[in-house]
Amino acid sequence: MKLTDLSYSLDRFSKYSGYIAAVLVVVLSLLVAYDAAVRYLFSAGSVALQELEWHLFDSIFLLGLSYALKHDKHVRVDIFFERYSVQTKAIVQILSMLLLLIPFSLFFLNDALDMTYQSYIQREVSSDPGGLTHRYLIKSMLIVAFILLLMQAISEVVKAYHKIENKTFLWLVLGVVVFFGIGVYALWFNRVAFLLDPVFLMFALSFILLMVGFQVAFVFAGSALFFALISDEVSLQTFQMLPYRTYGIMDNATLMAVPLFVFMGLILEKSKMAEGLMFSLGKLFRNLRGGLAISVVIVGAILAASTGIVGASVVMMSLIALPLMLKHGYSPSLAAGTIAASGTLGQLIPPSVVLIVLGDQMHLSVGDLFRAAVVPGMLLVVLYVLYIVIVSWLKKDIAPAIVLDEPYSAVLKTAAREIISPLLLIGVVLGSIFAGIASATESAAIGVLGAMALSAGKKTFSYALLRYASIETVKLTAMIFMILIGATAFSLVFNELGGGDMALEFFSQDLGDKWMFIFITMAAIFILGFFIDFIEIAFVVVPILVPVAASFGIDPVWFAVLIAMNLQSSFLTPPFGFALFYLKGAAGDKIGTGTIYRGVVPFILLQLLALLIIVVYPDLIYLFGK
Repeated sequence: MKLTDLSYSLDRFSKYSGYIAAVLVVVLSLLVAYDAAVRYLFSAGSVALQELEWHLFDSIFLLGLSYALKHDKHVRVDIFFERYSVQTKAIVQILSMLLLLIPFSLFFLNDALDMTYQSYIQREVSSDPGGLTHRYLIKSMLIVAFILLLMQAISEVVKAYHKIENKTFLWLVLGVVVFFGIGVYALWFNRVAFLLDPVFLMFALSFILLMVGFQVAFVFAGSALFFALISDEVSLQTFQMLPYRTYGIMDNATLMAVPLFVFMGLILEKSKMAEGLMFSLGKLFRNLRGGLAISVVIVGAILAASTGIVGASVVMMSLIALPLMLKHGYSPSLAAGTIAASGTLGQLIPPSVVLIVLGDQMHLSVGDLFRAAVVPGMLLVVLYVLYIVIVSWLKKDIAPAIVLDEPYSAVLKTAAREIISPLLLIGVVLGSIFAGIASATESAAIGVLGAMALSAGKKTFSYALLRYASIETVKLTAMIFMILIGATAFSLVFNELGGGDMALEFFSQDLGDKWMFIFITMAAIFILGFFIDFIEIAFVVVPILVPVAASFGIDPVWFAVLIAMNLQSSFLTPPFGFALFYLKGAAGDKIGTGTIYRGVVPFILLQLLALLIIVVYPDLIYLFGK
């Protein structure tokens, strides 16, 4: 069999596992919605049904791991990577698979087999009366997932190898890596002391690998394994806990809301809801200088509260609003900045995936975080609109008014018709959470059904739409949870090396001041946002800060909102602001990168101003109740 035939065969396993996961996304949405309806309307429920839901959730992201790898959806810091030649990218991919993913997967599989076998011989069942039996079956999904991941990693090596014309250079690189490995092993064998604390070395290695362009999740996982192998403070027994920690992620009902909210947002993305909103609101504010930009901000807020997907929001508004704004004489930098900033509102305005992740990592109620984030989100919207109004008034040519012949009464009716449906959906989803009627997961499932109904009302609902939304949900969910698994491994080794105690001692004893701690953490998160994504920060940095914040007696909900506001800036800050990439990719040659950078600067400053306001007036987050 040729290597290319082997790669094709391995790809098929990942493809079908992804398709199965996509079907399970739809099943999970319907099942959670049914469970919520039966429980709240008829006071009937089933423990077995609820456990089946999280079994489906586990299967979705575990089966999706290899599918996301097949489609190159595991994120990387591509500051330099996007400039590499095809050959250099292929070499990075080979190194990523051989040095990071494959070794980590083998060690994980070994320990997952032990965990599953113990569950089998003990005949482990649910601890809740009426729960599911044969608990080893869901634990065995870890084994299936990482076998699929290993198979796909081999396929990726084969595909990358065939892209390299100069094989000699590849073998030279591999030789240097082997030489480095032998050197490190010799130093460890002779117990040569580290020149720097291994905690700092682990962070430095991770940062270098991230900048080179290795996938984020695999960097954290591989770095953790590397230091577990070469450090006497950490043994490989530490890694035996990793499958149990991963099983804890699988058993987390809060995180189940992530794929459901993503699924809801993707359905709405394809339903052309944004298109109708944009055109109707643009006409509604036509007589006001900066009116088009204001409509973009409002549409961004509505999309944030209904979809929460930054990439989709920025791309949609880039395709719809940017040509319209440029056509009517808007400043390219103002147009770009408004679209990019408005598209990132989904990072803060509920239902936000960031808030769900922070709720899990900081052990907080997602409902409390959603309530607390409403005012900061609205504050940003108000600041954006005020900035547009002021700058349009000071510079009359930067955002001119639009002259149209259509009667204003007709425009008003159209706008009202376009706005009412998404506002109703937002009201049902968020209202049920705020009122304590439903959990975030249940509200997300109801939101999925609402999104399907809205799409059907617009006559855009179809099998193709459902297929697209479910498959993309699998890719995004798998990417997020693979990073969480890698970050969990990183945190295990980090804590064994004494990193947690070091951080606690530095902040509580060396600084000894709550406000200095807040200033340094906010500054650090803001700077990290220039280079790495919010998911890495949430999964790696936040767990380090949580015990320190608790030692200072800081309100955890307020602290979480500050972090969320800061993480939102990471989508705008160059050079790695995702919103900037989305905007440039959708805009093409209509607008330059430099223009985009200049356009987002005022909005980054407005985000920092909003952050400062919430720091000075913390009670603002509780206007919707505690």
